[in-house]
Amino acid sequence: MVEWSVVVPAKRLARAKTRLSPLTDALGDRPGRAHADVVLALLADTVAAALAATAVGAVLVVTDDPAAADVVTRLGARTVPDEPDAGLNPALAHGARASGARAVAALSSDLPALRAAELTAALAAAGSAPRCFVADAPGTGTTLLTARDAPLSPAFGRDSAARHRAGGARELTGAWPGLARDVDTPADLEQALALGVGRHTAALLGGADLDRSAQRLLPFT
Repeated sequence: MVEWSVVVPAKRLARAKTRLSPLTDALGDRPGRAHADVVLALLADTVAAALAATAVGAVLVVTDDPAAADVVTRLGARTVPDEPDAGLNPALAHGARASGARAVAALSSDLPALRAAELTAALAAAGSAPRCFVADAPGTGTTLLTARDAPLSPAFGRDSAARHRAGGARELTGAWPGLARDVDTPADLEQALALGVGRHTAALLGGADLDRSAQRLLPFT
């Protein structure tokens, strides 16, 4: 079995997942802290699932945020600073180089419903081509990009699935709902919760319900 190094990008918490602000602003009595906690929980469950995948030899998180670095290091991941400091794709390319691995996978940091078995299956399928990718649930974005003995060439961002496809990466499909369900909005988070999230997100949000109309997190009564 190929042993993969997984690279996960983690923005500074204040700048990450800003579209979740309508939800996190209503959570707790310190909205800024609540937002950071949610972002950290999503990251922690993503990294924990990646570390548990049998195909993964190491997880490397590219971040300049001390809190994010502390959380993932305690889980068992390595960290490197975002030396390019030029956005997501340069950070991922930097992480791929820093890994020193021949088989590298760039993984989104916001996959709280990811199962280790899903990632292992997707990485096994990634042996079908030098570069492969998994699209997100809507089909336009990318949650996983792999490269074996080839440049990673990340093109994450709006319509990244089309860009990765046009760049020669092979699209992988499978029964991997947690791998496809990244979280950018309160509605995305509701869908992830329905799939079942990891222990960090569950500890933070498991006793809560999303009111779709108000897009707020409300405690059970």
